[in-house]
Amino acid sequence: MANQKHLTFDERVTISSLLDKTYSFKAIAKELDKDCTTISKEVRRHIIFKRIGCQGNAYNACRHRYTCDHRLLCTPCHYSHRPSFCRRCKLCNAMCPSFECQLCPRHAKPPYVCNGCDKLNKCTLEKRFYHAAPAHTEYQAVLSEARQGISLSEDEVKHLDSIISPLIKKGQSLNHICANNKDSLMVSKSTLYRLIDFNIFTARNIDMPRKVRYAKRKIKRQLKVDKACRIGRTYNDFQHFLNENPHLPLVEMDTVEGRKGGKVLLTLHFVKAEFMLAFLRQTNDSQSVITILEDLQLNLGQDIFMRVMPILLTDNGSEFSNPNALEFDQQQNRRTHLFYCDASSPGQKGSAERNHELIRYFIPKGTRMDEFTQVDISRMMDNINSYSRQSLGNKCPYDMLAFLYGEDLLKALGCHKIPPNEVIMNSSLFKETAVHCLGNPWGYTDESGRETSYLDAYRAIEEQRKEMTEKN
Repeated sequence: MANQKHLTFDERVTISSLLDKTYSFKAIAKELDKDCTTISKEVRRHIIFKRIGCQGNAYNACRHRYTCDHRLLCTPCHYSHRPSFCRRCKLCNAMCPSFECQLCPRHAKPPYVCNGCDKLNKCTLEKRFYHAAPAHTEYQAVLSEARQGISLSEDEVKHLDSIISPLIKKGQSLNHICANNKDSLMVSKSTLYRLIDFNIFTARNIDMPRKVRYAKRKIKRQLKVDKACRIGRTYNDFQHFLNENPHLPLVEMDTVEGRKGGKVLLTLHFVKAEFMLAFLRQTNDSQSVITILEDLQLNLGQDIFMRVMPILLTDNGSEFSNPNALEFDQQQNRRTHLFYCDASSPGQKGSAERNHELIRYFIPKGTRMDEFTQVDISRMMDNINSYSRQSLGNKCPYDMLAFLYGEDLLKALGCHKIPPNEVIMNSSLFKETAVHCLGNPWGYTDESGRETSYLDAYRAIEEQRKEMTEKN
């Protein structure tokens, strides 16, 4: 029996074909000269879930699907053929208050899949299949993912940084540090060299006493906290999830950088309303993203957060590489579903990328954000979200989000609408920082206590300056 060998594509094809012939795991293992547990793990690891019906019937996993007499659960009924009962509609399970899920007993025991089942043409329950091609593709993705990035958590990196960086600042070499701190470091010297090359530590190559500095080839590195973070969260998985849940709204998450190494923005783009939130972060790390989502959940509440942000789509940046902390809160309650775009495919979240062009009206590429505060960013986003869009029927994103979720959500988010004729769409907005005072983060309060717009306040100050100049 061949052990410690990875399954090949041909062997996976054999497994799939023998499952179709209703072979048992033991018979398949004997055919491939493998252990039967190897076959069992292979099949369960690469199951494909499909929520499809059968000929003439839509997917329906309700226990009462044969006897249910509900009619017109959707008003008006969206189904063009007007079925006599709602149980024949593909939205029945999502809309019916009496829905009780029924699982196929075949999935609870070997072979765990529907390959070779003689009831497929009559079954409307969830289907599970094993196919060689997608199984081998997923295996190669896991194998590739396991061989890149760093296998250290953020806490482990911080612990190493607290030991390594101060000693390097004192002029010590990595060899000297490793020789005298073996019990504290628990990683090899070569690993430490790689982490310093990746700029993970506070200390840099220039701080090391005898580091040879050759011109490095430009290699795009992807550093992941969780090396398997994209498994089950790829763009194909996102499309499959969206097809099963078409009623859920989508939020696209991304990072906007100014100059490398400085402050950055985290943006959350509500696609249906073209509404965007932006949060200023001191560093571009995953902990800052986690903190922002936790604060939003705390301010909005669990129910509202899950209603407005049930799906997050983002890119493959290292700041989004801790999906469990983003999807679940500290009590391990799910608050959202996270998915990743394909590499080098910004068009897959094109709605957010287009909205970033408006941010660049205020903060051009290469501009340092260190001088900005969250108040400045909030004012900028208030103007952007009050800017009318032709794609929204000349409505502004603020009005669209208020229509979808109500004004209370916008108040909880700290957003304010700017009157149309007072919207500013360039960097002159930040010149009004001097008039931002008295706890009014989105307007100006004059001496009489009356709130006015930024534009009126700015004009008043300019007039005062002119009068002072004339007097002098």
